[in-house]
Amino acid sequence: MLAEDQSVMQAEVSLSAELEEKRDRLLDLLRGFGSCAVAFSGGLDSTVLAKAAREALGERAVAVTGVSASLAAGELEACRGLARQIGIRHEVLQTAELANAEYQKNDANRCYHCKTELFAQVERLGRRLGVAVVVDGSNRDDHGEHRPGLRAARDRRVRSPLAECDLSKAEIRRLARYWGLPIWDKPATPCLSSRIAYGERVTPERLAMIDRAERFLRDCGFQPLRVRYHKGDLARIEVAPEAIGRFSDPEFRRQVVDRLKAAGFKYVSLDLEGFRSGSMNEILPAESLQIINRPERRS
Repeated sequence: MLAEDQSVMQAEVSLSAELEEKRDRLLDLLRGFGSCAVAFSGGLDSTVLAKAAREALGERAVAVTGVSASLAAGELEACRGLARQIGIRHEVLQTAELANAEYQKNDANRCYHCKTELFAQVERLGRRLGVAVVVDGSNRDDHGEHRPGLRAARDRRVRSPLAECDLSKAEIRRLARYWGLPIWDKPATPCLSSRIAYGERVTPERLAMIDRAERFLRDCGFQPLRVRYHKGDLARIEVAPEAIGRFSDPEFRRQVVDRLKAAGFKYVSLDLEGFRSGSMNEILPAESLQIINRPERRS
């Protein structure tokens, strides 16, 4: 986006006095770090955080994207484009969570092992670059839910500026629009491993199956969308409830079955409840859910 286009966007999107105060608090917090490395997935939260870091710290901010088989096709290219638009230095590193047997086991703590690997890699890179603080994009609304990745951030002493400044998802979307970021309305895009039912091993082959299936259905116009992997190479398709009717067309239904079987699935099913973010968590026993409270603001 050109600078003049961003100026027009900012003129069209106003911020409330409360959100202006939170924005300024966020920029002040980041300036206080002196330098930072942003764990950058290209999603809404990490993109707004990267923009804020660039605004506050200039060349002393860097965005870091971890790449593995769990990253959906096209996401790395999207990250690179966003980093160019923001003007922030962008580093890409390979993460090795799939080499961890605990991660492959795919229990309720899978995300803990993934984020621990990512943050450890970002920390090592940050030390080489002379960066003072590693930050992630978790926000106020993420805390109070089952998110093992938040525990990993806490254990690695990763800061969460958006949460510390009490920014909600809706406020972050508004900031993204104000700053002219094209992902302001981007839906959540968790890693491909989140599609695999708990207890089923995470393997590169299964991740590739899911990625191929979702790319096909996305090209068919489905959004939001998830293709969940279940035991026996069964695909469970989740689409918006109003889009379920498209599957009543026998020709389209046959095309979907053929393409998903070509991707490696043996069985193809449609979830009649429709898309639900985090639907895999519905089957977790309560004692396995770990709730992390929002971090207090620190100076």
